[in-house]
Amino acid sequence: MLLARPGPVAHRRTAMTPQGTGAQDDSAPSAPDTATTGAGLPGSGHRTATVEAAAGDDESRSPETVGRRKLLYVTLPGCWGALIFACLSFTPSLLPRGGLLQGLICGITAAIGYGLGVFAAFVWRAFADRGPRRPRRGSWLVFLVAAAVLFVGSFAIGQYWQHEIRGLMGVTEYNVALVVLSPVVAAVMFGLLLAVGRGVRGLYRWLAALLNRWIGHRAATVVGWLAVAWLVYAVVSGVLLGGLVGVANSAFSVRDTMTPEGIQQPTTGLRSGGPGSVVPWESLGWQGRSFIGSGPSTEELTQFAQRPALEPIRTYAGLASADDSESRAASAVEDLSRAGGFQRGNLLVITTTGSGWVDPALVDSFEYLTGGDAATVALQYSYLPSWISYLVDQSKARQAGRDLFDAVYDVWSKLPQDNRPRLFVAGESLGSFGGETAFSGEYDLRNRTSGTLFVGPPNFNTLFREFSDRRAPGSPEIEPVYQNGRTVRFTNDPRTEIPPADTPWDGSRVLYLMHPSDPIVWWSPNLILGEPDWIGQPPGQDVLEEMFWIPFVTFWQVTADLPFSTGVPGGHGHKYTSGYVDGWNAVMQPTGITPEQLTTLRTIIEAGE
Repeated sequence: MLLARPGPVAHRRTAMTPQGTGAQDDSAPSAPDTATTGAGLPGSGHRTATVEAAAGDDESRSPETVGRRKLLYVTLPGCWGALIFACLSFTPSLLPRGGLLQGLICGITAAIGYGLGVFAAFVWRAFADRGPRRPRRGSWLVFLVAAAVLFVGSFAIGQYWQHEIRGLMGVTEYNVALVVLSPVVAAVMFGLLLAVGRGVRGLYRWLAALLNRWIGHRAATVVGWLAVAWLVYAVVSGVLLGGLVGVANSAFSVRDTMTPEGIQQPTTGLRSGGPGSVVPWESLGWQGRSFIGSGPSTEELTQFAQRPALEPIRTYAGLASADDSESRAASAVEDLSRAGGFQRGNLLVITTTGSGWVDPALVDSFEYLTGGDAATVALQYSYLPSWISYLVDQSKARQAGRDLFDAVYDVWSKLPQDNRPRLFVAGESLGSFGGETAFSGEYDLRNRTSGTLFVGPPNFNTLFREFSDRRAPGSPEIEPVYQNGRTVRFTNDPRTEIPPADTPWDGSRVLYLMHPSDPIVWWSPNLILGEPDWIGQPPGQDVLEEMFWIPFVTFWQVTADLPFSTGVPGGHGHKYTSGYVDGWNAVMQPTGITPEQLTTLRTIIEAGE
C-alpha cells in the first residue's frame, strides 16, 4: 500500500501549488526536510523526490505551465512595493530634473520597490510557514484603483516640488513633452530591470538544478546563489565597468593629443610649452594646453587693478610629459622654477580633476586678486573625465596631489623666509580630495601653507569628513564649525560672514566652499540605509524644506543628481563660478581690493563661463 501512495500524494501536493500566473508570488517555499520525509519506508526515496519537486520552484510545474509563464509577469506584493517606491521617487531631491531623468529614476526606484515587496512576502510566508497563494478575488482591482490615484497624485505634487526647486535656483527651462512622457520612460526602465532580475534568477535556478544532481538540495541552493552573485559582481565590476573605463580611456587619450579651438602655443617663457620650457607643448594634453593657453591678459589685469600688473606664470605637466606622477611633478616644478615662479609674491598649487581640468574661474580669480603677481602649477594624472575618475581614479588623484605639493614644498621651504612667495593650495571636487592627501590635518595645513581653498569636496574626503564629523554641537552639517573656526571654516556663500563670525580668524586660513544643493558634497553610500544630518537639519537656502530621507530612494535620487550637478546656474549645485572671487578674497585677504572691485570681478568671472 505504501508503494502505491506516492502518485496520489504528488498529485495532491502539485495541485496545491499555485501555477505560474500573474497572481503568483516570486518566491516558492523551501523544500521539506528530506531526512524526515518517509525515511525508512519502502519507496521513500521516490516519495521524497516527488515531495521536493512539488514543493520546489519551477521544477514542480509541467512543461506546458512553464511555457505559459511570461518573462515579465508580476506579483501582487511586488507591485505594491513598486507602486509605493514609484510614488516616493517624485519627492524632491537636491536639483531640478527634467521629464526624461524623472522617468529613469521612477523606473529604477520602482524596480527596487518591487524587489523589496517580493522579499517582504517571502519573509512573511517563512514566518507563517506556508507557501505562496493566489491573491483573493478583487485584490488586483483594489491595487489598480489605488495605483491610479496614488501615482497621479504623486506625479502632480512632484511637479509642484520641481517648480519650487527651479524657482529657488532661477531655472526657467521646462520641457512639457518630456514630463508627459516620463511615466512611459519609467515603465520601460522598470520592465528592463525586471527582465534582468528574472534572467539572473533563471540562471540561479538552472545552476541549482544542475548542482542538485551531485550535492544535496540545500547545498545546491546556497552554492548556486553564491556562484550567481559572484558572476554578477564580476560582470558588473569587471566586464561592464572595466569595459567602460577601457573605452573611455582610449577615446579620451585620442582627444588628449588635440588642442582646443582658439588655443595657441604661448610665445612667452612664463608658460609651459613656451620658449625655453622644459615641458614640450605637445605633451601637455588637451586640458593642459587649455589651461596654459588661456587666462587674463596683462592689460585686463591692469585695467581691473587700476595699477600696472604682471603677467601671471602658469606651468603644467601632462601625462605624456613623464612616465609617472612623481616625475611629472618634478618636471612641472622645474619649469616653475625656470619661469621664476618662486620669485613671485603668490604661488598656487592646484590638484586637477580627472583628465587634468582646472576650473578657469579658480585660477583667473586668484590672478586678478593678486594683480598678476602669481604663479600656478598643476599636473594631469588621468585621461578620464571627472565623473569616471571619481569612480576609478581616486588613488591617482591622491598620488598626484601628494607628489605635486611635496615637490613644490621641497623647493619653497629651502628659500629664505623673507624671500619666498606665499604658498596657497586649491582644488575643486576630486581635486580637493587629491589636495587634502598632502596634509595630515588642521595644523599641517596651517603650518605649511599660507591659505587653502577647497571647493565642492566629495563626501569621502578624509580631512573634510574629519572636520565635519567633529564639528561643534549645534552647528549644521552644511556649514559646520570646527575648533571654533581657528583655522578651518566652511561656507556656502563667502560673500556673507563666515561662521563663527564673532571669532578671530588669524594665521593661515583654510576655507571649504560648498553649496547645500551640491550632490558631489552630499552623495554617500550611507544614504542607502542611514539618514544624514544635513537632511534632518534645517535645509540650505536652495534646498526645499520638504526634502526628507527615504531608505534606498534618497540614495538613487542623489545619485541621479551627480551627472547633472553643473547644469544649474552659478551659486547652486556643483557650479561655483563667481564664488571663487569671494572665497579667495576671504583666504588671501588682498590689500586694496574694494567691494566695488569684487562686484566687478564677479561679473568678469561669470562672463568667462
